[in-house]
Amino acid sequence: MTNVLVVEGDVSAAEAMEHDLRRQGYTTRSVDTGARALRAARDADLVLLSLELADVDGLEVCRSVRSGADTPLIAVTDRDDGLERVLALRAGADDCVVRTWGFREIGARIDAVLRRSRGAAAAGARAISLRPLHIDPLRREVRLHDRVVPVTSKEFDLLHALAVNPETVVSRTELMATVWDSNWACTSRTIDTHVSSLRAKLGSGRWITTVRGVGYRMGYAGGRAPEVLDTSEMPEAS
Repeated sequence: MTNVLVVEGDVSAAEAMEHDLRRQGYTTRSVDTGARALRAARDADLVLLSLELADVDGLEVCRSVRSGADTPLIAVTDRDDGLERVLALRAGADDCVVRTWGFREIGARIDAVLRRSRGAAAAGARAISLRPLHIDPLRREVRLHDRVVPVTSKEFDLLHALAVNPETVVSRTELMATVWDSNWACTSRTIDTHVSSLRAKLGSGRWITTVRGVGYRMGYAGGRAPEVLDTSEMPEAS
């Protein structure tokens, strides 16, 4: 059963969220501070994190959780503000919801993030090598020059979606359907933010090529044609 960690400073809001999540079949636990969230996050299948916490800035908690693991994380904000959502995504959140959206939509977002985070591993045990870049869907791991690149769940899914067919241009619409729910409102900004983050983490904009007016395709910053390898051929994690 999926265990959701609710990080919420408002006790009544946390109780309401837990009640609804349990009705939807999740097991839940709640903490009311960022410090407690950091200790509890590693035992959760998904973290539902309020950005409004008393002890630590919610974005800092998001970055800290993400730096330690690839646990799916959804940020919750009180403000229906596009900038707030962009900041949350840049801090490592897989999605960002507004509290006023209601439990039904928040529940749907949780389901979508969990599907995406589990999808690549369930798809098979074959790894993609664009040497020196290696993408392992079973471990959900990205390695560049044999070093692990820390990516978020959504960043991994985006990179994998491009690398599966590296010669093919993937449209923005296809990326939204594959990586995000197709009803996400900030399509262009969301994809652009994640592409920009991936380029920075991979150390070169040539790994992901923009095809103006269409979408993106995988590049070859390493100068080698792609190969599909068995996962057993991947470098061992250090």
